[in-house]
Amino acid sequence: MAASGTAAADKRRVILDAAMRVFARQGFHTCRVSDIADEAGVAYGLVYHYFSSKDEILDTMFLERWNVMLAAIAEADRTERSPRDKLGAIAGFIVDSYRYEPELMKVIVVEVTRAANTFGRTHLEKIREAYAKIAGIVERAQADGLFRTEISPEFGALAFYGSIEQVLTRWIFDRDAVDEDELEGAKRMIVETICRGLERDTAPAASSVASMSD
Repeated sequence: MAASGTAAADKRRVILDAAMRVFARQGFHTCRVSDIADEAGVAYGLVYHYFSSKDEILDTMFLERWNVMLAAIAEADRTERSPRDKLGAIAGFIVDSYRYEPELMKVIVVEVTRAANTFGRTHLEKIREAYAKIAGIVERAQADGLFRTEISPEFGALAFYGSIEQVLTRWIFDRDAVDEDELEGAKRMIVETICRGLERDTAPAASSVASMSD
């Protein structure tokens, strides 16, 4: 029984991985279930044995990856690191997800999180969970006097995740492969860009320094 269950799980994974490649290559709306079956090397009917439709396949693909990301955000937040380092860990996780699974990230970004269709609406609450977790990091940093309070935690979270998604979108549609330097540089620049806007300026203002020297 255990061996049979393992075989079924393996076959299901083969179909999911094949669907990921087909969705990334052809687009979700233009591909057919038969394309997924051909890519997976299985009978057409077997796809329907595991999934009721290609919509369910996309739902499953998104929820698997999004739940992993939510866990990564929660893990970063549980540490004793600074807010900047927590945001850096989250940015690093998402960039590395693209580094190791670019086709999957293309499907998630293009077909779900940026899509103004049924998938974007269906998973809106799940997507907002990530924003809320990031906003929590910002809000606690504000309470500790590390981040400015003029910027709402919700806006800070949107700006942070939005900047990452925009970078991923450029990579997804760029014909040139992304090299290691650009991947690592993106992690640093995303955090630097957002945190420079969020962090309180602890240095004395230039006018104050000038008046003190008079």
